[in-house]
Amino acid sequence: MEFNRIVTPLALLSVLAVVSCSKVQENDLQEEADALQRPLETKVVQLSDEYSTSVFQVKFETVPTPEMLSALLEDEGIASVEPLFVSRKDRKELEHQFGLDRWYEITLAEEADVHQQIRKAAGMATVAIAEYSCYPQKASDGIAYPAEEITGTKAVVSGSFNDPMLLDQWHYNNQGSKTYSATAAKGADVNVKDVWSRLTCGDPDIIIAVVDEAVCYSNPDLAANMWVNTGEIPDNGIDDDGNGYIDDVYGYNFVDNNANINWDNPDDSGHGTHCAGTIAAVNNNNRGVAGIAGGSGKGDGCRIMSCQIFSGKRGGSTARAIKYAADNGASIISCSYGFSTQFASDNVYISQVGSAEIDAVHYFEACKNNPVLNGNIAIFAAGNDNHGYAHYPGAFYDIISVSAFGPDFLPTYYTNYGPGCNICAPGGEVGHLVGTKEQYQKSMVLSTLPKDIAGSDYGYMQGTSMACPHVSGVVALALSYAKQLGKTFTVQEFKELILSSTDDIDQRIASTAKKTYLKGWSIGELNMAPYYHQMGTGAIDAWRLMMHIEGTPSSTAQIGRVQWIDLTPLLGTSSTSLTYLSIEASPETVASLGLESVTPANDPKHPAVVEAGSKAFIQFGRLYIHPTKIGSGKFVIRAVGGGSALGGGDNPPGGMEITRTLSIIARDAADGGNGNGGWL
Repeated sequence: MEFNRIVTPLALLSVLAVVSCSKVQENDLQEEADALQRPLETKVVQLSDEYSTSVFQVKFETVPTPEMLSALLEDEGIASVEPLFVSRKDRKELEHQFGLDRWYEITLAEEADVHQQIRKAAGMATVAIAEYSCYPQKASDGIAYPAEEITGTKAVVSGSFNDPMLLDQWHYNNQGSKTYSATAAKGADVNVKDVWSRLTCGDPDIIIAVVDEAVCYSNPDLAANMWVNTGEIPDNGIDDDGNGYIDDVYGYNFVDNNANINWDNPDDSGHGTHCAGTIAAVNNNNRGVAGIAGGSGKGDGCRIMSCQIFSGKRGGSTARAIKYAADNGASIISCSYGFSTQFASDNVYISQVGSAEIDAVHYFEACKNNPVLNGNIAIFAAGNDNHGYAHYPGAFYDIISVSAFGPDFLPTYYTNYGPGCNICAPGGEVGHLVGTKEQYQKSMVLSTLPKDIAGSDYGYMQGTSMACPHVSGVVALALSYAKQLGKTFTVQEFKELILSSTDDIDQRIASTAKKTYLKGWSIGELNMAPYYHQMGTGAIDAWRLMMHIEGTPSSTAQIGRVQWIDLTPLLGTSSTSLTYLSIEASPETVASLGLESVTPANDPKHPAVVEAGSKAFIQFGRLYIHPTKIGSGKFVIRAVGGGSALGGGDNPPGGMEITRTLSIIARDAADGGNGNGGWL
């Protein structure tokens, strides 16, 4: 889909030509603004060409007095002035810090002109911002393709779950199968299978708010992992828990402003339900699909809160939805939507002027809803215009924004890239497949859908909308693991861990041509040069993030190749002079990396030659490793420094023993050829 252009300060004058107020009124308002030494145009915020004609919002310079509100109501074009946000008693200080108590929604009288009224409001000395209530747009590309549920248990990769459709979720564990893409690349995934089998599968205390279409909470693969507001009695018309919302059991509908979360509008696509399944569909329940943070089948999955901002072609208040998530326990907001934007000008503009959306996001990230962080994490989709910048609000400088790659581990044809794009994840890409319609669909992302509108509980979609929940799910796992280990971080520290826990996609971009296929026919190549160093810090890697949380260093090895990994970063510059006692790895690590064995350190049977086989051992201060499978694992290395490891009789070995752990992540090698025409 295309996103419309943003109206920035430089473009506002042309937009304001449509304003219906008279030239006399224009001059009067401008004179008042000039007297305040602030141009009227810089007080008006419009982030999309699609906006409400019946309401808009203003932010006052200070918390408004009754007299300030009455001054607005004196205008016959204004019907009501109400606070934009529901206040929470125990967070009033935080609400004030981020200016949420200064935001008000203005409802217009019938026949009133929104352009005229917003200009009048902006001309008042007490008003800091007059903002159009703009409609968000979904960051998906195309419609959902329903998939018939596979029943019964299929054999899946060792260490994974019994969800029968997991085999088609290449985005979790891509083994390069041509059944889902003619150009599939091993390791084009989020590297989560070893996290599931050895580290964590989720935690029900970690709540992810899906700010999107409604989440179908009755979907059989989502129901057990839905957040439930236990303080609310359903359908009694009472705000039982006193949070300002009536009957909000699974979340809230911010389109119709009631608790009727609904996903059956004929114009709905199942977008929110699809995103929710990627984050936390129930795992190991012998049905359907798996979710990244969906648990192990023992009730331990992360929980999904539905914050509905879409119903068919109508949109609701994203800012209100984000504050609701903050006030009701969400640790992550997964936002696969955006507004039309031009990154460079918008980032500066919003930093200087502000918006209700950004104030709400900053409030969300400042609220503490989990024992790991001093706040929360917001994650947005980058957009699907194939533009060289992210769309707003993900483009904003301190918000994580996600671009998309396909099963070929290359940027998709639709993804935004460049400034504002911080990280990338699987988004799927139709057209990679040769053969049947089923194959054609399988290059997209498989997840849950509402059966009411899709005819199936499962199906395929593609877009940065689908990439965003992959990162949200991985972050939910990371919070679960950090909680398990008793680790704590600041929000900024955790963001830095996320963005540094990536696999290199640039090597692949620089060395591989992107060929696109459609129903058996090659339809050309997509030039990869513009994407080089423009896909953020790289592709999110769940295992690497868990190692960062542990404090365990990681090194990357390429499958099918012999490597000697320098141990100096692990053991210091004297690593070559240490006496190595042992190197140990679990059977799961050996199997995951496809090793024949892990042999004792300094084994004289294994000289330092590449013919040693698919093993791991240490010689001359280096780790020899030759993995044959994509996977991840940990090696415990014991050495002695400062003396001999050989004792005499009852004497212990001389020197001091050192024990360190090293993580190895085995990925596929990039195509070393020059199939892209030699642009690099």
